Amino acid sequence: MKGCLLQLVKTLNSSLPPLLNAMEIFTVIDFPQMETNDDDVAGIKSIQDTYGLSRISWQGDPCVPEKFLWDGLNCDNSKNSSPPIITSLDLSSSNLTGNITQAIENLSHLQKLNLSNNNLTGEIPEFLAYIKSLLVIDLTGNNFTGSVPPSLLQKKGMELNVDNNPHLLCAADSCVNKEENGHTKKSIVVPVVASISSLAVLVVAVVIFLVLKKKKAAKVEGRRPSYMKASHRGSSQPEIMMKNRRFTYSKVMSMTNNFQRVIGKGGFGIVYHGFVNGTEQVAVKILSHSSSQGYKQFKAEVELLLRVHHKNLVSLVGYCDEGENLTLIYEYMANGDLKEHMSGTRNRFILNWGTRLKIVIEAAHGLEYLHNGCRPPMVHRDVKTTNILLNEHFEAKLADFGLSRSFPTEGETHVSTVVAGTPGYLDPEYYRTNWLTEKSDVYSFGIVLLEIITNRPVMDQSREKPHIAEWVGLMLTEGDITSIMDPSLNGLYDSGSVWKALELAMSCVNPSSTRRPTMSEVIIGLNECLANENSRGGAGRDMDSKSSIEVSLILGSEVSPTAR
Repeated sequence: MKGCLLQLVKTLNSSLPPLLNAMEIFTVIDFPQMETNDDDVAGIKSIQDTYGLSRISWQGDPCVPEKFLWDGLNCDNSKNSSPPIITSLDLSSSNLTGNITQAIENLSHLQKLNLSNNNLTGEIPEFLAYIKSLLVIDLTGNNFTGSVPPSLLQKKGMELNVDNNPHLLCAADSCVNKEENGHTKKSIVVPVVASISSLAVLVVAVVIFLVLKKKKAAKVEGRRPSYMKASHRGSSQPEIMMKNRRFTYSKVMSMTNNFQRVIGKGGFGIVYHGFVNGTEQVAVKILSHSSSQGYKQFKAEVELLLRVHHKNLVSLVGYCDEGENLTLIYEYMANGDLKEHMSGTRNRFILNWGTRLKIVIEAAHGLEYLHNGCRPPMVHRDVKTTNILLNEHFEAKLADFGLSRSFPTEGETHVSTVVAGTPGYLDPEYYRTNWLTEKSDVYSFGIVLLEIITNRPVMDQSREKPHIAEWVGLMLTEGDITSIMDPSLNGLYDSGSVWKALELAMSCVNPSSTRRPTMSEVIIGLNECLANENSRGGAGRDMDSKSSIEVSLILGSEVSPTAR
């Protein structure tokens, strides 16, 4: 403290000398290490907020300096050229309650997770299996229910301990491992011998099936109609190689009861309701001969869905590629699409703010998987509310991959392509340059966010600014937040949650793609919005309840909007 003079002087009205009980002096210290990875910081702080953790050491940077590392964390500081990352999180015996927070998924470099000896409830979430580096999980001594997700059971190298969870359902030997000393332990082990035997039987069955199928296909394969000959039989468009989910057209007719029940129509054609094996409900999409989407889009969607699997992407049950009959068979999504629920055409109920956030968070996870979980990365190119579908539990899944594109190599940052997409949702930079990147999907997702906030059409020529992004921007410059928010919600939302969602949406639709967030950053922001909304209490709190959909709805015809 060179040149510093500290002087204590009594006040003019004081009859006593000045007293000094304590002194605290701060000085700036330059650290040689970089600050902790931004995604890890956002993730661990979200976990701290979710569980209300108030540990003394949990202040400042989680990993830097190493001497003041947050209690319960281990970090990798070995690379001076890159930020430190969180590799281990130990929250054992921390009086945690509630579910396992999805914020843990943001710790993408996590290797070990210890949540033992708490009072955590609900089901063990499947997203833990999607953290690629995570191989050690200790969940002993909690109150989890349901069963262990198969993806965790099957993850190679995973050490999962779920002992002392009395309400956890475990079929015989499904989560019990016999140790060398003969004691039983609720941890995950894949029965190798049984698996190899089953695999051998499966391989033999598949070979026999393919031989028979090939003979049958040679008899029924007809000539393709003229409207699609040029688009797929050339050397650049080989036939779909994977045949394991291929159905004959007669089987498609049978599963739809001769195309009895229409459940939707789109650019591809008509969608019918059907059953596979007499019990599994499916949606059967038939390519219309007049459709603008030909064999190229059909082939793209089939091959993409055969190789990508995520709980927030609509699953492909099978397809038909027989003569002029092209059919896609999806899992059935009982509650239609997000657009129907926002517009009120589906029913007279209005989705509350918490449910809207939950739906877009789940859709965001599906989109983020395409961008970061696929190798090479995928761009959807047609993100919109009609392509966000809802199952019977109101769980959201992204659909319609006919326009999706992958990058030629993993290192590519963009691909030059003919512009395709839906007007209003289309990235203006992509439209201008023909350069497609993941940020083009981020723009479209931002438009979806503006739709759930405003519940207004994307394009409306009667507005001063027809496009929703421009209109919202105009309202914000005028300070008119009331006219932006969906009036049918009647003010039943956390204003901080709405403002953050609005800021996030406007950053997604930034004209410059480099200034838009990634989908990983969007997910972190939306989770914070949902946490704020859930902390408000009231009707929006129990968003994860699959059995209480009525909690997630507001009756739209019996209440009138109130001024805010």
